[in-house]
Amino acid sequence: MRVSNRLEFTENHRYVAYRDFALSGLDRTLLSHLYQPMVGAFAVGLYTLLYHLLEEERLGYTVPEPQRRLFLGLDLDPNDAGRKQLIEGSSKLEAVGLLQVYRQYDPANEETLYEYVLLRPLPAAEFFTNLHLSLLLRDKIGKPALLELKSRFAPERPVGLARFMNREEATVPFYELFRLSAGPVDPELEAALSESASAVEAVASPRIRKPEKIRHSDMLLRFPRGSANRAFVERLPLQDEAMEQINYLAYKFDLEVPEICRLLDEDGSFEADGTLRWDALQARANLIYRQTRKRGEERERYMARLNSPGGAGAASAGASEAEEAGGELTAGAAMLDVPARFPAKVSKEQYNRLLRTEPYTRMQERYFPGAVPASFSNIFEKISINYGLPDPVVNVLFHYLMGMEDTQRLTNNFIDSIASNMLAKGIDTYEKAVAYVRSQEKLNETLERRRRGQEDEPAAGKPSGYGAGGRGRRGGAGGIGGSRKPAMPVVGDGPAEEVSAEDREKMRELARKLQGKNPQ
Repeated sequence: MRVSNRLEFTENHRYVAYRDFALSGLDRTLLSHLYQPMVGAFAVGLYTLLYHLLEEERLGYTVPEPQRRLFLGLDLDPNDAGRKQLIEGSSKLEAVGLLQVYRQYDPANEETLYEYVLLRPLPAAEFFTNLHLSLLLRDKIGKPALLELKSRFAPERPVGLARFMNREEATVPFYELFRLSAGPVDPELEAALSESASAVEAVASPRIRKPEKIRHSDMLLRFPRGSANRAFVERLPLQDEAMEQINYLAYKFDLEVPEICRLLDEDGSFEADGTLRWDALQARANLIYRQTRKRGEERERYMARLNSPGGAGAASAGASEAEEAGGELTAGAAMLDVPARFPAKVSKEQYNRLLRTEPYTRMQERYFPGAVPASFSNIFEKISINYGLPDPVVNVLFHYLMGMEDTQRLTNNFIDSIASNMLAKGIDTYEKAVAYVRSQEKLNETLERRRRGQEDEPAAGKPSGYGAGGRGRRGGAGGIGGSRKPAMPVVGDGPAEEVSAEDREKMRELARKLQGKNPQ
């Protein structure tokens, strides 16, 4: 808990506690055997006291009350020493991932309220995969005791199962057994579900959401201590959406923790107040992504030559299935059909969910069985980085291009012209991009009908306008080339006029004067 002034954290300040789980017998055992040696008995007592403020079968918030109850329950004196001890115990719980503390301020009443959000202890298997927690526990109890606890709470498979081979999963997935009704989208229900899911700020924790690729604790282990940006990196969890942006960047460009640390260690990665410079980070991450992809392609070609000396290396076995995208789209009108070239078998709702949420680099990979062609990567990198179009808009643009029947038009200039048109029209959201694509498809259909109608005119015996024979200046056969050029009048040779002797003499005189002024 970060408290700059002890007077901002006293027994008179009010607090609320929140939890959305109930401890099982195994959780209590893990709490006493794994967490208590790291944080101490006082911190675990604080955690237990906050937990039992609500009944065992209840979830939610407690009633706001002064923190005097915490001081009395922990046998602390309401003085500076007691406040310091309570802050230290809370900080230890926060460091190991058992507690989150939020400070809220009411300007009307000039009151500060503290919110204690309890988190469930990690399962044993996940606990021992966290390197920093395992190392801290080893420092507290020693290596032999750590290995004994690991063998107790994270047992390995029995020896007798080693003789069984060809282990395959026989689990029935959800979509094979259940079918959801294809009714209309209910905005009220979706709004209620999203509000209930985001009402608690603790959902920002990677343990409550899906596991994140980049964790703040892993970054601190690898980040240089003498770096000028070390203080900014330590304060990243305190900023809104900072870790979410970093994880999105890592997912978009397939980066790992060392690469993220190397990006954040460079000059110009943070503003003066510690906020991330998103454009600079995205540009540098894109360079790493291109270098990694180039090395990967070279490595694949080299391995293919080793495995197939005759040059007949086997290609990779098709494109992977798309991730199951849960939820419905609120905007029922902004729905695009799944193109025939999309290799994955997904529903229309899932495909549109991917267009909304996936980075353009990941979405392009789903269209091709192997690597994305360099021409597509370069032009869409320019559209995303230089033009600044959001990823959903870039995904809709790529969907529009891949759905074209006239594939000969997919040149860099053609794609750049469409992106420039979208940028000029201020298309910056998914809905605007879908509307733009639909208008362009209708325009293309109208132009196609007109073109076919003009092609049918010479066949019906109508004059083309540039000669009834149906041949234009280019030598084409009848069609658009002959009908677009009208018959222009041409000046012909008229009758020769007779020049008198007087006029002829004047003309000769004028010629002699001009020749005298300009001698050769």
